[in-house]
Amino acid sequence: MCETSSNKKLSKAEIHDQEHKNWNRRSFLQALGLVGGGTIMLGGTPITASRPSSLASALSESENDRVLVLIRLKGGNDGLNTIVPIDQYDIYANLRPTLKHNLNSLYNLSADVGIPTSMTDLQSLWGNGAMKVAHGVGYQYNSLSHFRGSDIWASTDAINEEPTGWFGRYFEQLYPDYLVNPPTIPAAVQIGSIGNLIFDGNDSNYAFSVANPQQLETIAQNGTLHDMTNLPGCTYGDQLQFMRGTTNTTFNYAGIIHNAYTSSTNDVTYLNNQFGRQLANVARMIKGNLGTKVYMVTLGGFDTHANQAADHDNLMITLSNTVKQFFDDLAVTGHDQEVLAMTISEFGRRPDENGSLGTDHGAASPLLLFGPGLQGNGFIGNHPSLTTLDNDGNLIYNLDFRQIYATVMQEWLCIDPAVVNQALLGQTYNTVDLGFNCAALTTDDYDIAEGFTHYVLMTGNQTIIKFKNPMTQHTVVKLYDILGKEVTTLKNEMLLAGEHEINVKETAQTRLSTGQYIYRISVGQQHYSKSIIIR
Repeated sequence: MCETSSNKKLSKAEIHDQEHKNWNRRSFLQALGLVGGGTIMLGGTPITASRPSSLASALSESENDRVLVLIRLKGGNDGLNTIVPIDQYDIYANLRPTLKHNLNSLYNLSADVGIPTSMTDLQSLWGNGAMKVAHGVGYQYNSLSHFRGSDIWASTDAINEEPTGWFGRYFEQLYPDYLVNPPTIPAAVQIGSIGNLIFDGNDSNYAFSVANPQQLETIAQNGTLHDMTNLPGCTYGDQLQFMRGTTNTTFNYAGIIHNAYTSSTNDVTYLNNQFGRQLANVARMIKGNLGTKVYMVTLGGFDTHANQAADHDNLMITLSNTVKQFFDDLAVTGHDQEVLAMTISEFGRRPDENGSLGTDHGAASPLLLFGPGLQGNGFIGNHPSLTTLDNDGNLIYNLDFRQIYATVMQEWLCIDPAVVNQALLGQTYNTVDLGFNCAALTTDDYDIAEGFTHYVLMTGNQTIIKFKNPMTQHTVVKLYDILGKEVTTLKNEMLLAGEHEINVKETAQTRLSTGQYIYRISVGQQHYSKSIIIR
């Protein structure tokens, strides 16, 4: 790895370039291929792709069929050229002499703001009450880094480097026994956004993830990840067949996705590009009743430091046209009423243009929401002032992005408020009026024993399982290999309330090889599992 001399101060441009070259561990692992259905050994290293179980839950067993589609605008979307402040137009035009949209080329959403003609396809959604704009979304002390900014929006922690995501934590709480309980449907489906934390739990990623729509199409059309027929007739072909077959059987969701895909069709013609294919595939998953509640798609190219005018317009054309096609497609079968889509981006851009006919990293930006479930068009919050800026000369946020997250989880997906707070790192965020609400749903099936905790401690070459019983209760702890085969019982007795620990190698009644295992703790009617390493 190249190192930079500690006494050399990097310029902003050098820091920016260095960020783009950052290829971290989670990005590398996800880039290796499909994630979301099992475990692959690569060079002796287990690469785990976690799979949610079929446990009854507040989400998957809720009394609605609502779906959330996250549209990631990767690179930092320029909010001022997306939602143009007509009431501050003179200031806007002065800040952007070459990048401004002319007044006569705007479609007015209200007397105060408009959208450029490149977003014409959204006019019908707005007119039909299926679009809302949340103004000035962000957080305090905004990070201007792509990677840190993306992590903050995914993890919801703007202070600490939290390694888990808001939906990853939710699914981890929802499916505490997922490692040894067979899956039914993917909890989430993610296309692109390699390395994003949104669906990461402490041990695994909960999304069925593909790097691009072509991978998903291969799976959806064939029921497998890799072609098993067109192989060379030689030793290499035999080896390739074995490897591909092993991979295909690892990813258990392929057949389920195939069934949903083949039982539905796209009833409109999408743009023939990556983003169009992503939403076309998602539409078929939804129309085919896959049952997955959360999807994430990605539109890249928003890091517009230079020559922004044409590039950003083309991105807005792609976004607007494809979102309209997506909801038109869903409307044919009535599924549009069940789907909410919203944009996210790691930050906005600066109010003023730079010397390269572009804009640099900024702060607050609008968040767009789409779907008939919004029950009318409108705005949430107020457009930021172009004259009152922060110390870096950026727009000041007036709506915390976590308020949108909390509202969508609680009022759209009907997740219990207490569970939402846990998923948002124990913080309570005020919800906002997005036009929908959730009837009170019981979450009796979501019943993790209050006060029960468990974790792993590695000391030298010893692996210690530590857990705390909130009450005296019968406790069973079993050890499984990575394929789910039971290896041994570590504990099966009545244990008092309080802390307990198990030295795995000393307690096991059999010799344990070095490698990855899974332990399962059963207390009462609840089960918890976690992967561990034995050295």
